[in-house]
Amino acid sequence: MTLISQFEYQTKVCAKLESPLYAALATGIAQDIGEGGPCAKALSGFADSPRDSVVPLRFLAAVHALVLSGAAPDLARYYPSATPQAAPPDADTWPAFRAVVAEQIDWIATWLDTPPRAPQTNEVGRVVPLLAGLLAAVDAMPLPVRLLELGSSAGLNLRADHFRWRTGDLDWGPSDSPVDLADAWQGPVPGWLTAAARRHPTLEVVERRGCDPAPLDPLTARGSLTLRSYLWPDQSGRAERLAGALRVAEQVPADVITSGAQEFLAGVNLVPGTLTVVWHSVMRQYVDPDEWRAVTGELDRLAAAVTPDAGFAHIAFEGQNNSDDRHGFRLTARIGNAPEIILARAKPHGVPAYLHPADFPMG
Repeated sequence: MTLISQFEYQTKVCAKLESPLYAALATGIAQDIGEGGPCAKALSGFADSPRDSVVPLRFLAAVHALVLSGAAPDLARYYPSATPQAAPPDADTWPAFRAVVAEQIDWIATWLDTPPRAPQTNEVGRVVPLLAGLLAAVDAMPLPVRLLELGSSAGLNLRADHFRWRTGDLDWGPSDSPVDLADAWQGPVPGWLTAAARRHPTLEVVERRGCDPAPLDPLTARGSLTLRSYLWPDQSGRAERLAGALRVAEQVPADVITSGAQEFLAGVNLVPGTLTVVWHSVMRQYVDPDEWRAVTGELDRLAAAVTPDAGFAHIAFEGQNNSDDRHGFRLTARIGNAPEIILARAKPHGVPAYLHPADFPMG
């Protein structure tokens, strides 16, 4: 897949996910690459990058970081993340973007070649399906939770129990949380989730630990800027959730180490008196297939070690990289040594979650 086709594909994705600014910019970038413009020069070292390296999002994030840091004032007027009353995309938006790229080619190239080299949104909205899975696991095995995350980025979602999650008359989590995940569910909330949320109004999380090949520190200026840059600038709800999660991170510690998923899990064993939960969201696409087979082996090992007082659950919110994604990304859970089941689906950014008839034909 050429860089031009990757940006053309990103145009469709951004339009579908309601980011008119990025849809317009991705269109301009694709054309500029074809014409040998400044975007082609900035991306000259990435011509053969595979689609799963997500170069379009990394390139857009690099320019967004310049906007957020005040280095692109003429472009900032079109970015709601930098200008509260931003102008909508118009005929002047693309020239302003192109000019920034032309002026900052070296800076952008350095950004693209500096770890982390995969998008690091640490999408807080994905806590909606993840928490649903966690509540199902705790309801099945009501024990203190060891929460372990693969592909943690900055570890914001390891603090998920400190976020507020609500839909209709279901309101779970601290009422004063700076992260308010409203309208978390589309359509009827499944009875098992309502019951689990009411039986477990709070969770006892005794360990918060994760891994990432290139973790970010959310408490540093660089880490915060990187996280903010990967958000799409015209989606204010995502920015508000991230800002709230950064405040939670200041109060609730979590440990994220530099490690691949298999290496991390190889050092994990079940602990009596606790429920060990391994979860991840939209990270599997970045893991080599051979490593993922090893990860699956480690998860099987942990599931086989379950005892009545040492629980285990594997919770995943992932796309399927095929036409099945048209119905949303799947929330799956493997609780104890039982088979994996589909619990729900959700939009790629996690909000809202919903049931899909293909998964639950009996309603």
